[in-house]
Parts: sequence; C-alpha cells; structure tokens
Amino acid sequence: MTYVDGFLLVAFCAVVCLPVQASGWPPPWLEATEPFHVMDGIYYVGSAGLGVYLVTTPDGHILIDGGLPENAPQVAVSVAQLGFDLRDVRILLNTHAHFDHSGGLAELKRRSGAVLYAHAGDVSALEGGFYLGSEAVEAWRAPPVAVDRVLENGDIVELGGRRLTLHHTPGHTRGCSSWGITARDGAAERQVLVFCSASVAANRLADPPQYPGIVDDYRATFARARTLAVDVPLAPHPEFFGLLEKRDAARGSPTANPFVDPQGFTALIDRFEADFERELAAARDQQRVSTP
Repeated sequence: MTYVDGFLLVAFCAVVCLPVQASGWPPPWLEATEPFHVMDGIYYVGSAGLGVYLVTTPDGHILIDGGLPENAPQVAVSVAQLGFDLRDVRILLNTHAHFDHSGGLAELKRRSGAVLYAHAGDVSALEGGFYLGSEAVEAWRAPPVAVDRVLENGDIVELGGRRLTLHHTPGHTRGCSSWGITARDGAAERQVLVFCSASVAANRLADPPQYPGIVDDYRATFARARTLAVDVPLAPHPEFFGLLEKRDAARGSPTANPFVDPQGFTALIDRFEADFERELAAARDQQRVSTP
C-alpha cells in the first residue's frame, strides 16, 4: 500500500496512525491554505488536504468539489481572496460522492445559487447523503444535495467559452468523474485533468463488493486513464501530485511552469493499479479462508 492510499484509509477508518483533530479528520483536511493560480483561469481554492478548483470565465465560474461541510466557508473566503465572488459561480461539479469531496456542496450551492451537475452513477449518493455500499456508517454521511443535471461519460460542460469534458473513471465511486480542460500556458496549450481518484481506500473489493461491478470498473479505469493525454494533473487530494510543493516552486519564478507534469499522472495510475491488485488478491484470499 502506498502512502497515498494508506493516508486515505486511515482517514476513512479513523485509525490513530495520524494525528486528528476533534472532528476525527486529519488536520490538513481542515487547514486553510492560501489560494493560488494554476494556469489560464484555473485556481486552487481548497484546504491543505482537500482539493477544490475554481475555473473562471467571463460569464461566471465553475467550482469543482466542495470538500467537507466545514470547508465550505473557507472555500468562499478563498474565492474572495482571489478577487472573485462566490455568487458568480454558476455551475458546481463533483469528482466523486464521498463526504470529504461532496460534503460542502450543499452549503456552496446555497451560498452561490449555482446548479449542480454530476455523473449518473453518483446521483443517488449525492442526493441521499450516503457513502454507497456503506450507507449505515453515519460518520461517512454528507448533507444531501440535489443534482440539477445528470451527466454521462463524454458529456461536455460549457460556460463562457470554457469546455470541461467528463471522463468517467469509476471504481473509487460508481460515478467517479475526472474533468478535462484545455488551458493556455504562455504560447503552449496544455491538457489539464482534475482526476477523480483510483485508490481502494475503504472500498470492499469482495465479500460483498462495495457495489456490483467495482472490480471491472477499476480495471476499465486503469486502461482508460492510460489513453488520456495529461500535461497538468490535479486531484481531490493535493498530495496525489505534490500540488502544494509545485505551488511553492512556482513562487520561485521558474523558467518552466512546475504544474506541467506529463509523467505525474501515469506514475500515479501505476501505483494505484499495483495497490488495487494487491488489495484484490488479499480480499479474495480472505474470502477463500472464510468460506466453509
């Protein structure tokens, strides 16, 4: 298991391998961090441990993810610090319906008046406020939020000349959505991807699986991910791609934009796939042992 997957599993299961605040969440999830520009009107407005992204346009803005419920007020502050108004956000998007990324959406929707678009596979979890397959776990619930438009793989969200393409990358959740954006970087054109995730984390892969078809979904996502051209990888957890370290490097006036990282996405997919295969083998071994 890699650091990334282990970090997520600890957070989900509330094991005391990491220091936690009274809320039970790792401190970086609630720690405010200065918002910053990635490129071409794409900004980071999340916490030190939970990614939230603002995509600006002349006709209003798009916000991707909402963090925990506790993060919503800080997201509003971060948007304002950048010189924008949360009330100008027209569309809310979600990478996946887990409480640490969807929990703030209801409050952000209320404050902004924006509409929420989401993949069909995550609509029930978003509107029901539950973690699919672990509905009885109260600690993993989120405030329910209404979905205004249901999306499928390949759908394009357009606003003010910006086009965001939904790449369905299921496994981590049934509707896991990775958002592709073309952005200018000086004279260059870059392919930005806000990747959903492909970690196993707290998901059951067997006996019974978190949701039917989850194993095939993960494997399809690993294959699909390798077909995507990704110059600038972003994610719901900034540590996936060392985003805050890249922010610090950008402040040093580099000759090249440190957010451009063509090898970073494939390297993460390789780690996630290796972790998945180990976790799957262990789950199936355990299932054989426990079967009379």
